[in-house]
Amino acid sequence: MQGVTAIRVETTIEAPPADVWAAIEDIGSHVRWMEDAVTIRFTTERTTGVGAAFDCDTRVGPFRLTDRMAVTEWDPPRTLGIRHAGVVTGTGRFVLTPIDDGTRFSWEEELSFPTWMGASVGGCLAAPLLTRVWKRNIANLKGLVEQAGRPRGEAAPPDGPSPAGGRHQNGRGSEGGLSPSDDSSNQKKP
Repeated sequence: MQGVTAIRVETTIEAPPADVWAAIEDIGSHVRWMEDAVTIRFTTERTTGVGAAFDCDTRVGPFRLTDRMAVTEWDPPRTLGIRHAGVVTGTGRFVLTPIDDGTRFSWEEELSFPTWMGASVGGCLAAPLLTRVWKRNIANLKGLVEQAGRPRGEAAPPDGPSPAGGRHQNGRGSEGGLSPSDDSSNQKKP
């Protein structure tokens, strides 16, 4: 029997939940802020809402896999839930909670790793790495949403993320993000 690895990361985004939802409802655009998502290909005609399904080519360090996902929960602007049905199985959710300063954005995952990836032990070993990657991802999302909400020409605060969502100008994250490819509109953008 495989154990479940639970991971949760969160941040505060200085924008209302409707603005944050607008940034996450286009699932194909997640490659703009998720450093581990290389390409997203929809496997259904539906691209939003419960029932939308897609394959996400994922890369974390030297590890690459195709994560098969389906949307299981769609409650704008509060919750977007998915089921992982690829090599790694489980569930994931984005939860948007209104707070005084904007939105608390939580990313929650419960994942099961196959035996060849070490099952429960592999999950325990992967959790710190995935936590770091997903913290960078939500920092990128925070930068994109907050920059979009600023009046034109207003700079980000000195201690805040860069307008590129915390990425270097070459489109790479601080720990070796992915370079863009020109063959799909759902691939990472510089």
